Amino acid sequence: MSNSPPLYKGMRYSPQMSQAHSFFQGLLHWLRPHRTIPITPWRAANRWDLAPLRVTVLTVGLLIFGVGEAFLVQSNLGNSPWVVFSQGIAGKTGISLGWATFAISCVVLLLWIPLKERPGFGTLLNIAVIAFALQIGVDRFPLQSTFTHGLIYAFAGIALVGIASALYITCGLGPGPRDGLMTGLHHYTGIRVGRVRLGIESLVLVIGALLGGRVGLGTALFAVFIGQSIAISFGLLARLTHR
Repeated sequence: MSNSPPLYKGMRYSPQMSQAHSFFQGLLHWLRPHRTIPITPWRAANRWDLAPLRVTVLTVGLLIFGVGEAFLVQSNLGNSPWVVFSQGIAGKTGISLGWATFAISCVVLLLWIPLKERPGFGTLLNIAVIAFALQIGVDRFPLQSTFTHGLIYAFAGIALVGIASALYITCGLGPGPRDGLMTGLHHYTGIRVGRVRLGIESLVLVIGALLGGRVGLGTALFAVFIGQSIAISFGLLARLTHR
């Protein structure tokens, strides 16, 4: 007889229930969010410290990021704020979503100059790889026509963007153009990072929506869950690479 406490009054653990309980306890341990950016074996000493493993992890992370954004687009429930902006630009200019994303990233990078921010290898790769993967994903994944399937796509996209962010951030090869703009404005103005990010993303979201970009439930879900998705992914990397 098991000494484990009953799940409910009058119910006792069976061996199968005990195993299931242990499994879920272990799963919760692995999915516990991390509070800081973990130090991984592939972390660079500086933004141009290139190595095969580091560049591979960075590239895979950026590819996954673009695919995750594509899932959100094809969910048909609404995009992340920057993709709303890209979609609005694409709709008004007639260029593809990938090219719009690439062009916006280049313009944002130019805004680093007065802020005295310096790009890294990861910054430049971010511009090309995410735009490429986003366009491939949009071309290959079907646009969802039901709410349930759209919701699955939206949550899959949020999870993938979280995993991807953890991978490329832990490489230490430089922030993406949008993140660099955020930190640059923070250092230049002294305004808190969270408020700067909120201001930037609110601005591009409004402009993108006015230009015809897709805003909806997926946009709200992204705003609510993306931080937790990245934190959980940081935790997974920290535990997988712990020595």
